[in-house]
Parts: sequence; structure tokens; C-alpha cells
Amino acid sequence: MRQRAFWIALGVGAVIGGVAAILYAPDSGSVTRKRLRRSAEDLCDSLQDAGDYLKDQAERLSKEAQRLVNSGKEQLGSAAEAASGYVKTANKAAKVVGKLM
Repeated sequence: MRQRAFWIALGVGAVIGGVAAILYAPDSGSVTRKRLRRSAEDLCDSLQDAGDYLKDQAERLSKEAQRLVNSGKEQLGSAAEAASGYVKTANKAAKVVGKLM
């Protein structure tokens, strides 16, 4: 029974609120609809601009990330080459030491 009373009260409150909104509206219905339509169009334009901005930022960040990945690959390749050189030198030194012993 409590749920039924709640829904009845909600319905009555919605009807009373709707009537009060119509009676106390500052403008006529057509003016209010035009204003709402204009606000919706402005919101749509703002969302489109925000989407374009986010797309541009995503592309910029993607390019920067790719540049950093490529730079990391180059540095890793250089480090690997240097390490390989050190290993070869160490092997030669070990062979020399092995011959001396």
C-alpha cells in the first residue's frame, strides 16, 4: 500500500508542478520553444567543437607517442650495439687471459 501511495503522490505532485510552471512561465509557449530550440542548437555546436578539439588532441598525442616509441627503439638499438661491442671485447680479453694461464 505504501508504494501505491507513493506513486499517487508523485503523480499529483507532477501535475501540480506542471500547472504551476505553465501559469508562472515568463514567456508564451512559442517564445519558450524557440528559446529551448536555440539553446539545444548552441549545446549541439558546443559539443561538436569539444569533439573536434578532443580529436585534434588525440591525434597530436598519438603522433607524440609514436615519436617517443621510435626514439626509444633507436636508443635501445644503440645500447644493444654498445653492449654487443662490450661482450665481444670481454670475450677477446677472456681468451687472452685463458691463453696466458
